[in-house]
Amino acid sequence: MDEILAVLREAGIPFAYDHFAEGESPEPPFICYLLPGSNNFPADGRVYFKASGVNMELYTGFKDLSVEQKVEAVLDGHGIFYEKSEVWIESEKLYEVLYQFEMEV
Repeated sequence: MDEILAVLREAGIPFAYDHFAEGESPEPPFICYLLPGSNNFPADGRVYFKASGVNMELYTGFKDLSVEQKVEAVLDGHGIFYEKSEVWIESEKLYEVLYQFEMEV
């Protein structure tokens, strides 16, 4: 968990786990992250290596390549392999760029 927080802090973008409290959401860009599941490795009938899935959701008011490049430079700097997708959320008028990866916990 410490490495995830270090990555988020290094990106220099406001972040929260899952969501910001009602009325406390900063102006975009901001990040919400989730740990939706694990991919643990077993050995001798127990968990030998713990890995957590991470969803890092970058929200921007417009397609902002410079912010995406900043986030990706941090992920790359930590040697994190990620998958990337994006969607326009009409009801929020925000782009969501989703980075999915696994980290040791």
